[in-house]
Amino acid sequence: MCGIVGYSGCRTAYPLLMQGLHRLEYRGYDSAGVALMADAEEKIKVYKATGKVADLEAVAENQDCRGTVGIAHTRWATHGAPNTPNAHPHLSESGNLTLVHNGIIENYATLREQLRAKGYHFRSETDTEVLIQLIEYTEVSRGVSLQDAVRMALSKVIGAYAIIVMDRRAPGVLVAARKSSPMVIGLGENDSEFFIASDASPIAEYTRRMVYLNDEEMAVCVPGQPLSVVTLQNAEVAVDVQHVDLDLNMLEKGGYDHFMLKEIFDQPQCLEDCMRGRVLLNHKRVILSAVTEHRQALVNARRFLFVSCGTSWHAGLIGGQLIEHFCRVPAQVMYASEFRYSNPVVGPGDVVVAISQSGETADTLAAMQIARDAGATLLGVVNAVGSSIARLSDAGAYIHVGPEIGVASTKAFTGQVTVLTMMALAIAREKGSVSDCEYEQTIEELVRIPDKIQTILNQHDEIRRVAEHYKLASNVLYLGRGANYPVAMEGALKLKEISYIHAEGYPAAEMKHGPIALIDENMPVVFIATHQHIYEKTISNMQEVVARKGRILAIVTEGDTQVRQMAEHVIEVPETIDCLVPLLSVVPLQILAYYIAVGKGLDVDQPRNLAKSVTVE
Repeated sequence: MCGIVGYSGCRTAYPLLMQGLHRLEYRGYDSAGVALMADAEEKIKVYKATGKVADLEAVAENQDCRGTVGIAHTRWATHGAPNTPNAHPHLSESGNLTLVHNGIIENYATLREQLRAKGYHFRSETDTEVLIQLIEYTEVSRGVSLQDAVRMALSKVIGAYAIIVMDRRAPGVLVAARKSSPMVIGLGENDSEFFIASDASPIAEYTRRMVYLNDEEMAVCVPGQPLSVVTLQNAEVAVDVQHVDLDLNMLEKGGYDHFMLKEIFDQPQCLEDCMRGRVLLNHKRVILSAVTEHRQALVNARRFLFVSCGTSWHAGLIGGQLIEHFCRVPAQVMYASEFRYSNPVVGPGDVVVAISQSGETADTLAAMQIARDAGATLLGVVNAVGSSIARLSDAGAYIHVGPEIGVASTKAFTGQVTVLTMMALAIAREKGSVSDCEYEQTIEELVRIPDKIQTILNQHDEIRRVAEHYKLASNVLYLGRGANYPVAMEGALKLKEISYIHAEGYPAAEMKHGPIALIDENMPVVFIATHQHIYEKTISNMQEVVARKGRILAIVTEGDTQVRQMAEHVIEVPETIDCLVPLLSVVPLQILAYYIAVGKGLDVDQPRNLAKSVTVE
């Protein structure tokens, strides 16, 4: 969702902050702003704009953008419409303080009325402006320093936040704090400068030395002084500096028209990276440190519970099937947002697997905390190194597919499914619940998947031509069975996310329990009909659509002739074993959604209303 960048040091802040905002555009936003400070004798300069970061740059083009300290923000609207007054940064009543904020202050209305009674005025509808006024009131009324005012004000706040505060009377000083929303501090050489952001991508080109704040921690950044981190109770925290490796080439389009297309085409290499050092083909083994280090808890687990949201939930559905198939242990898959409010039955003996591309998904983090409090073992499957979910987990596995910029997830999904496959195989081997033959056959086939995905990618021009026939559709139904049922849901999600065409994914056998009422000659139906053990059942469901004159687009295994007789269009994928089919069958659906959206002239990488990292409920 919202993005934050801050800088204090010896460089001119403005170009660095703007570059950082561009790096954060993938998160989804509707307005942007920047605050700059040259020295204590001048007012803080604040420039804002609705729309894109480019619109903000146009506003600031002929303005005074001097200063070596500043903060910047991209806002995804929660409290108040997406307009200039509601855009961040927000100034305090006196204009001495300014703040940027990710998250939601739940008790903002009560605090606002209290501050109004003390003479404070509000220019926006946001909860964020309430927070900066509260900090100023605390600073003035208590006669305390900026950092103490921030710490004391946050003790009165209910909700989630990642903030940076700047004070005109304390040149060069930035105070950052977080709770349930990510915040990372980048360290320059010899503490000469500090970079602050909501994730590492905007600042990794300047430093790889990062400090990740934990919940209810506050950092005070003063150039020339060591970074100071304290809790909101004012207890000193040891600074844990991590070296973060981030391939900056992943943050560029590399000649592709969109990040989404690049990330679709990245998948063969990404899955090789994901398996490197973990799948040992010569030894016919899968080695995961999470399984090795927590063998007893995983082997003796009474149940696996997958919690996630969106695309990650679809990966979790596949993960649940894999665990039950290989490990012969019950698996349950729940939306994290439902789990956290459902009074779940969870406790010791349960393994809770949290899946998230960003590692910061608010609902998933909340679900994990409930599971931790209940005594469950936590496994994290994430992409972002050092993320909150990674740090909260007892163990886990990074998917190692590199930064994913396109809002509609592609390579993260196949990376998650690959990790879940390796995890299920590794646990099953330790349990003795999988035969040597099936175990080795699955490993051998898993290693072939990247080349088979490349075969599908080589058909992208053919898929583009197919997409032309469906770009004017109003509704599309996606159907699959077994491992392809989650793929059907994922294909439908991709289409609705970026093309704004209503689409639904269903188990194919459930079609006649309702959705069949929608079938007519204008209704496209996408069948994932690869050669699985229930292939013939899928053919029967397809015939039911043909009988009602529905239009069929089918994803089939190479060489299939039976489906071709019934379908208007067919896209082939290479043959593989049943449990690995999703890694192939999902790829043409990603390409199809992409070209349908492009054909409609839509913004593929930043679809309306969506955010890449959902850090609020």
